[in-house]
Amino acid sequence: MALKDTLLRIFTWWNGSTMSLAVYTARSGQFVGNDEHGNAYYRAQGALIDRSVGSERRWVVYNGYADASKVPPGWRAWLCHNASVPPSEESYKPREWQKPHVENLTGTAGAYRPKGSQLNQGARSAASGEYVPWIPD
Repeated sequence: MALKDTLLRIFTWWNGSTMSLAVYTARSGQFVGNDEHGNAYYRAQGALIDRSVGSERRWVVYNGYADASKVPPGWRAWLCHNASVPPSEESYKPREWQKPHVENLTGTAGAYRPKGSQLNQGARSAASGEYVPWIPD
């Protein structure tokens, strides 16, 4: 590992895993599976009960920038203890009306910018003059 990568792992928490998380994962983590974004999911070995959570400790090691919106719904349910079986151990088929997971694009070039927004390209339409402010009696 290069010096730059080592320093990034020591001093930043938003670029994948920190050194302390890597050591904790190596010592007490049991690999559960990966998702389509490349995130890795772990649980505590031996089904240890975490006193701060009150149940089995589960965590994710993000692939790249740490963004919680990169976690798909099935894995989110497993992390939050809403599902006891991780998506890697079940044969789940999404229904035809379910859309694929899309990460949160707020703050990026792909963010939603509605018509009339200052950040949207193009000219804003002129005011129509139909607005009447409310005046209390």
